[in-house]
Amino acid sequence: MYRPLYVPQAARGPVPWRPAAAQHPARRLAARQLRRAGAWLAWAARQLAAPAARPAEPGPLPEVEYCAEAGAPEGALFVNGEYVGRLDVGRL
Repeated sequence: MYRPLYVPQAARGPVPWRPAAAQHPARRLAARQLRRAGAWLAWAARQLAAPAARPAEPGPLPEVEYCAEAGAPEGALFVNGEYVGRLDVGRL
């Protein structure tokens, strides 16, 4: 299909997306509110798309002891110095 490279403005007619020279105050208010709402939605989208905060680094690992000394109950298991249970073992 043939399209001319240049068409005078008079032949094209008014451009629908170009704002009128004198805008009504209510129209300006509506445009301002829509821009604010758009800015807020963009901010909210960035907050939702942001990566989640990294979990806190874990504390030091617990100290685990296994008592196999004479006089101690065989298989006693201690965590941070507290008795937590017994492992079923015969003799070591």
